[in-house]
Amino acid sequence: MTLVLIATTMAVFSTMALALGRALKGPTIYDRIVAVNVFGTKTVLVVALITHITGHADLIDVALVYALINFIAIVTVLKLVKTRDLGSATEEDPQDA
Repeated sequence: MTLVLIATTMAVFSTMALALGRALKGPTIYDRIVAVNVFGTKTVLVVALITHITGHADLIDVALVYALINFIAIVTVLKLVKTRDLGSATEEDPQDA
């Protein structure tokens, strides 16, 4: 069982390293945003693994809060990239009316 947990942890850290490389390299802003989202998701997975290994069930709450913060941050950054303003309301497409 310990060997499986170690292998899983190493695989998660490897994918986190690849996501970090994609976030730094790009080439587009959307590639970077997706890579940061993947990195945040893998961080939640690492916290869940630590919870399982140590047996402290309290850390699951930390993982859930971090997942929520990651989601809100990604949505905010995507809105900032799209509209260049966080305070403006989203405009409807004139073709839809």
